[in-house]
Amino acid sequence: MKCKKGDIYFSLLLSLCCLCQPVWAQSSLPSKGFGRYFLIAHRGGVVDSSHAESSLSALQDAIERGYWMVELDLRLTKDSVLIIQHDNNFRRYYSMDKPVSAMTWEEISQLQGSRGNQVMRLEEALANCSGRIQVMLDNKISGNDTLLFRRVLRLLQQYGLDKQAMMIGTDESTEYFTGKIKLSCTRQQLEVNRQKPGYNPEHYYLFGDVKNMSEDDVKWAQYQGIMVVGVINSFRYRGRARPQAVAAREIARLKSWGVQYFQIDSEFDRFFH
Repeated sequence: MKCKKGDIYFSLLLSLCCLCQPVWAQSSLPSKGFGRYFLIAHRGGVVDSSHAESSLSALQDAIERGYWMVELDLRLTKDSVLIIQHDNNFRRYYSMDKPVSAMTWEEISQLQGSRGNQVMRLEEALANCSGRIQVMLDNKISGNDTLLFRRVLRLLQQYGLDKQAMMIGTDESTEYFTGKIKLSCTRQQLEVNRQKPGYNPEHYYLFGDVKNMSEDDVKWAQYQGIMVVGVINSFRYRGRARPQAVAAREIARLKSWGVQYFQIDSEFDRFFH
């Protein structure tokens, strides 16, 4: 049977559309158990009365629940060991009021948390993520130590996590990491980046909540081929009446804008089932 010319043109157009999809769209699969949404576990995994932030048990629970990605907060010890720790000290969970940068890894590794947790090295966390969950790094290291940042990239490569890795960066480290890892941006930053030589939309993602990101921003980014990640973090709802209801409304709003990627605190993942 002969194919009509129109059918041929349509098939070619469809093929081109598939080829032109961003790399992250081609290689990503939604979180298991969360429909068509890609969930990123804030602060190292499932954080609750049993699991501390940035703990191995929190990470393992996020994997078991089917999260697509986990956010890991990156800090540096006094003796230059890369660790996973949100705060700049160990008051919470460990009752140690001392800066991360003032303690060696040997000292930190002896800390015992209130929920049976211990501080993890970046490499330990990545080894547990490898082949099981993707990684977003929140870089909390000041300065532009390119030798140190190369270590970070090598570890991501070593554990097969570099292709889809994302970063919440710093102004100082942005230039080094551009093109090496997908970086968070506001629309204003993206508008500036688009004017720079070598700009590639796959180098960035639009990152925000309903307070600092509009529907127009989301539609603009999607039109430009830029990934959009909505943010639903519990600290925004502290002191609010019925915080779960407020979060549910904001999630529904972001979904209605077409957002599929969400960085969330695990208490809100029930709104994605």
